Amino acid sequence: MSTRKIVIMVVAAAAPLAALVGTVPLAFAIGDGPGVPAMFLFAGVTLLCFSVGYAAMSRRIVNAGGFYTYVSTGLGRPPAVGAGLVAALSYNTATVGMVGTFSYFANLVGEAHGLHVRWEWWALLSVASMAVLGYRRIDFSARVLQILLAGEVGILVLLDIAVLIRHGGGAMPPTSFAPHTVFGAGAGVTVMFAFASFIGFESAALYGEESRNPKRSVPMATYISVITITVFYAFTSWIAVGAIGPSSLRKVAGTQLGNMFFGLSDDYLDGAATTAMQILLCTSLFAGVLALHNAANRYMYVLGRERVLPRRLDAIHPRHNAPHVASMVQTTLTVVLVGVFALAGLDPYTNLATSMLGVGTLGIVVLQAAAALSVVGFFRNRPDRHWWRTALAPLLGFAGLTVSVVLLVRNFSVLTGTTNPVVHALPWLLVVATAVGVAYGLWMRSARPERYAALARTEVRDSQEPGPAGEAPVRAAVPPTVPAAGEPTVRTGNR
Repeated sequence: MSTRKIVIMVVAAAAPLAALVGTVPLAFAIGDGPGVPAMFLFAGVTLLCFSVGYAAMSRRIVNAGGFYTYVSTGLGRPPAVGAGLVAALSYNTATVGMVGTFSYFANLVGEAHGLHVRWEWWALLSVASMAVLGYRRIDFSARVLQILLAGEVGILVLLDIAVLIRHGGGAMPPTSFAPHTVFGAGAGVTVMFAFASFIGFESAALYGEESRNPKRSVPMATYISVITITVFYAFTSWIAVGAIGPSSLRKVAGTQLGNMFFGLSDDYLDGAATTAMQILLCTSLFAGVLALHNAANRYMYVLGRERVLPRRLDAIHPRHNAPHVASMVQTTLTVVLVGVFALAGLDPYTNLATSMLGVGTLGIVVLQAAAALSVVGFFRNRPDRHWWRTALAPLLGFAGLTVSVVLLVRNFSVLTGTTNPVVHALPWLLVVATAVGVAYGLWMRSARPERYAALARTEVRDSQEPGPAGEAPVRAAVPPTVPAAGEPTVRTGNR
């Protein structure tokens, strides 16, 4: 995979059109209204600080383990096992939740155009397509996502241009960045929605082993993805504020919610463009399904390779060179969970999507915070540490992400849209996964020392390849391989 293809996978996971259509009106209505664009910038800058350390680590560690490997090298192996289980849980539930969201909106769009199909059939269509694409080579998925991503971004760019043509500078009201607006009532809820809209940007590291030049592609893809998503969200939401008007924004957004951007398209473009936007919303959601499915696959594959999960998950297809067993297991889990909700007669959006995406979002943000702290731990005693890249920037990212975690927990009912006590208890699954993982890691350390030594194993050695200007030479990393029984292990500095 090239840098461009990794960026496509990462940005597609964020599902930008779906985030804007589904999240921004809600943030306008119950958040700080016109201050939403500034909060997107705040979230983007925070995640860019996180990315500085994340990228510095990715230049030295090439591994499909993502958060699991980074936590191991920075905080130790027992916490890493917990992080790995949380990652597998979070990305799997996020995938299931995205399937529910796709099914709901596909059903609405279909009925609006005379196609009356139950949501379960739309779910089946998305899961079947996901299964076929996830089973094949990752670059094939990237080509499909490139087409879908171009469409969803293109239609919103057209809307932005149409608003700018009609209103000129008035389409970008300065009040959106005024302190009294940004820090007004509902600012905490807006921050929560802003961080939730970036979910998936950190997945670039998962494709390191499948990229042509991982020490360059992964850091570049991470930076490009964060900057692209930030600019796109902030600018388009700012244009929406100008199109509707700051004074009437809350009322219009609260009344129209998911139809707000469709109404803007009718007003500033035409009915044909609105129809295209509705279809592209569905393809945006499917792009998110596929990207999250691929991320979940890679976590299960690595945890299988490490024998944290069943070893069979580490199988690679001989022709497609993809983790096909992990893909099939993830597909099966999705079918089972969606089937349970369907048989129970629950709603695909207010029950399935909100609950699964809620716990997945919270888990991923927790992992981002842990990874930021891991950067500091990894570079603490290394000669190539740097005051900004490996200390201050990741600490700033950790602080912002910690605030986001607190807001997500405190406003979990707002994020999920329900006060159901069962849904409210879902975050405890993350606590349980962490505790089980740490306990399992500690057990392996005493009972299975050879397996423990192989967890997230990265043999770091000097490389002649220079890093960016002012940075120490990059070190190459060897992907971890679990030794067979009786095979000697290589111990590193991992705890």
